[in-house]
Amino acid sequence: MLLFTWLSRKPGNSFVYYPNRILKGLDPWDGGSRSRNPFAWIREAFSSSEQDVINMSGVDAAVYFVFLSTALAILVLSGLVLLPVLLPVAATDDNVKIQKAKGNQTFSDIDKLLMGNVKGGSPRLWAFLIATYWVSLVTYFLLWKAYVHVSGLRANALMSPELKPEQFAVLVRDIPPVPEGQTRKEQVDSYFKSIYPETFYRSMVVTNNKEVNKIYKELEGYKKKLAHAEAVYDESKKTGKPEGLRPAIRTGLLGIVGRKVDSIEHYNEKIKELIPKLEAEQKVTLRENQQACAFAFFTNRVTAASAAQSLHAQMVDTWTVMEAPEPRQIIWSNLKIKLFQRIIRQYVVSFIVALTILFYMIPIGFISALTTLDNLKKLLPFLKPIVNIVAVKTVLEAYLPQIALIVFLALLPKLLLALSKAEGIPSVGHAVRATSGKYFYFTILNVFIGVTLGGTLFSTFKSIEAKPNSLVSLLASSLPGNATFFLTFVALKFFVGYGLELSRIVPLIIFHLKKKYLCKTEAELKEAWFPGDLGYATRIPGDMLVITIVLCYSVIAPLIIPFGVVYFGLGWLVLRNQALKVYAPSFETYGRMWPHIHTRVIAALILYQVTMFGYFGVKKFSFSTVLLIPLPILSLLFAYVCQKKFYRSFSDTALEVACRELKEIPNMERIYRSFIPPSLSSEKADDDHFEDALSQVSRVGSFA
Repeated sequence: MLLFTWLSRKPGNSFVYYPNRILKGLDPWDGGSRSRNPFAWIREAFSSSEQDVINMSGVDAAVYFVFLSTALAILVLSGLVLLPVLLPVAATDDNVKIQKAKGNQTFSDIDKLLMGNVKGGSPRLWAFLIATYWVSLVTYFLLWKAYVHVSGLRANALMSPELKPEQFAVLVRDIPPVPEGQTRKEQVDSYFKSIYPETFYRSMVVTNNKEVNKIYKELEGYKKKLAHAEAVYDESKKTGKPEGLRPAIRTGLLGIVGRKVDSIEHYNEKIKELIPKLEAEQKVTLRENQQACAFAFFTNRVTAASAAQSLHAQMVDTWTVMEAPEPRQIIWSNLKIKLFQRIIRQYVVSFIVALTILFYMIPIGFISALTTLDNLKKLLPFLKPIVNIVAVKTVLEAYLPQIALIVFLALLPKLLLALSKAEGIPSVGHAVRATSGKYFYFTILNVFIGVTLGGTLFSTFKSIEAKPNSLVSLLASSLPGNATFFLTFVALKFFVGYGLELSRIVPLIIFHLKKKYLCKTEAELKEAWFPGDLGYATRIPGDMLVITIVLCYSVIAPLIIPFGVVYFGLGWLVLRNQALKVYAPSFETYGRMWPHIHTRVIAALILYQVTMFGYFGVKKFSFSTVLLIPLPILSLLFAYVCQKKFYRSFSDTALEVACRELKEIPNMERIYRSFIPPSLSSEKADDDHFEDALSQVSRVGSFA
C-alpha cells in the first residue's frame, strides 16, 4: 500500500495507475489522489457509489462488486455467530490430547481449536450442527437479496436512454440454402419483411473475412511501422545533424538479413501495394464469401427484443434468432457454425475439459503430496542442511505447496478460453463466462478436492478401492488435516495477490522498459500502458475457490473465517480502486454473468453441506443423518426457485425494459455501420461501387 501511494503520485507513472481516468478524458488526480495522506485512495474507494463504478467500468464491474460484498457479508454474519460459539466449545474438549497419547497422528496447537478436538458422539456436536444450518440460511438470504439487486441494475442499464446499437439488432444463424433466383441478402430481407413489415430496416449478411483480415492486419502493421520510422527520423533531427538520419531496414527475415533499404520509403511502398489489394479483396469477400448467417436490424428496441425471443421457423435448426452481441465482442469466425455442429462441439469440448481435469488432478495430487518437507528430504537428501535452517523451514512449510499450486494454475486459462471459443460461441462475453465455468469446476475438483485428498494420496487409493462409496466420508475426514494448508493458501492470495494488484509493480516495470526502448509514437505508448479489463474469466473462479474453501471449513475450522473476511474485504477495496482508476472494460454484458456466479455459490454451499454430512458421520453423531439431509435438498430447491424467477430476464431482455423512450431518434445507418468489421470498412466515403457491394441493396436513407 505504501509503495503504491509513493509510486502513484509520480507524474510519469500516471499511465500505469490511472489509465481508465485518462481514457475517459479525466484528470488522473482529480478529487485528491495526490494528497499527503497515504491512505487517501481508501477514502476515495469507500466514498464512491455504485453509479461511479458503472460510469467508469460498466455494469459488469458493479455486479462483480455485488458478488464480493455478498461473499463478505455471508462470512461476516457467519463469523459473528461461529467464532464466539464454536471456538470455546472445541477448545474445552480434549480429543486431540487423547489421540496424541495414542500416537495415532501428529497435531499442532491450532488443532485444539477445530471441530476435530471434539470427541465422537459428544453432545457438543449439536453446536456444530446448528452452525451448519446458520451458515446455509445466511447464504440463502444474502444471495436472494443480491439477485434482486442485480436484476434491478441490469434493468436500469438496459432501460437507459443512451443508444446501444446491439439493442436494435438480432443475430440470425442457420439460414437455409438460398432459393433459386435470389441472393442471400434478398432471402434474409424478404423473410424478415414478411414477418415485421413495419419495423424491419435492413440486414447485413455475415461474410468469411479470413483473407481480408489477413491483408488488413498486414496493412495496419505497416502503418504502425511507418509511424514508428517517421518518429525515429524526427527524433534524429533533434539529437543529431539538422537533416537527420533516415532509418534503414533489411528486407529479409525479421529485418535482420537481406538487402538494406530506407524504412520510410519501404513502408510507404508496401502500403501503396496493399491498399488496392485490400479494396479488391473487400469486394470479392462481400460478393462471394457470404455465410448462412446475418444481422437483422429493426427501427425500435421492442421489436428487436421480441424477435430475439421468438421461434421463427417450424424446424428449430433453421432461422435461429438471438440477441445480437455488442459489435466489439463478436467472434466472427463462429457465426457460421450450424446448430447441430455447435451441440456436437459442446459435447466434445466438455469431454476434453473432463480429461484435462482428470489429468491435471494427477500432477496436482502429486505436487501436494511431494511438496511437504518430509517428502522433499526423502527425495532430495542434499537439501537437508538448507531445509533444516529454522527461517527457511518456516517459509517453506508455509508457502512451498501453495506457490507450486498457483504456478501450476497460471498455465490453464488460455487453454480453457480457446476451448470455449471452439464451441461456436458468438461473443467474447459469452466465451469468458464459459471459460469462467470451466475454470471453476477445474479449481474445485483439482485444487480443493485434489489437494484435500492429495494430502493422504497414497493411503487414499486403497480406501476407495476397498469401499468406492466412502469418497464423501474420506473427503470429510481429510479436511481437518489440510486446514493449515488452506489458511495459508487464502492468506497468500490476499497478501501477495492483492499487494501485487494494487502496487502494479510488474506493469510499471514493463511500461517504463517499453517507453524507454520501444515506444516512439503516441499509439505505441498507448499500447504499452493500455490496462485491459478486470479479467473475469480467471478472477471470478479464483474468488469462488476461496468462498468454497471458507464455507467448507467454516464449521470444521472457524479460524478460517477471518481470513476469508480479509480476502473479500481487501479484494473489494483494492479492486474498487482498480475499477475506478485502472481497468477499462473490453465488453459489456449488463450483468449476464450473475446467474452463473449465483449457481456456483450454491454449488459451493452444497459441497459444504455434503462434506459436513460426511464429517458428522465420521464423528459418529447419529442425529446428523436425519437432520442434515434436508440442507442439500433445500439448496437445490432454492437454486430452482431463483432460476425460475430471475434467470429469464438475464438470458433475454424484458419487453417492458426495451419499451422505454430514447433521448434521441436512432440513426439507423450509423447503427448498421457499427456492425461492419474494420477490415470491411471503406475509407472512401464516396465510393459508390463499394457501398453497393457492402449493402447488396439500393441504399436507404437514415431515420434520424
